[in-house]
Amino acid sequence: MHFKLIIAFVEDNKTDAIMDAAREAGATGCTVINNARGEGIKENKTFFGLTLSTQRDVILLLVEQHLSRKILEHIGTVGEFDAKPGTGIAVVVDVEDAVGVLHQSEELSDVVEEII
Repeated sequence: MHFKLIIAFVEDNKTDAIMDAAREAGATGCTVINNARGEGIKENKTFFGLTLSTQRDVILLLVEQHLSRKILEHIGTVGEFDAKPGTGIAVVVDVEDAVGVLHQSEELSDVVEEII
């Protein structure tokens, strides 16, 4: 079984909705890194020297390769990544090898067989 890593950078108030959307689309779990900070095309606004920006979370999803596109599109829709600037981005990275995913492989084997 081959895996992909979806990395999503999201506004912290959308993290739970993104995690739910990923699970609906076939993800079996995720890791969340809180309190990330980012900057887009435009610089963040400041007020008396303090940056006015929302906190970001980084969501890491190790998913089976055949499910990755469906999950990516679903979290993009729920997170409104393309609809509103600054709401978040998600990327997919190939995973060459992984350990500790035996249970996930067993859970997904029937689902993946149906897709293939």
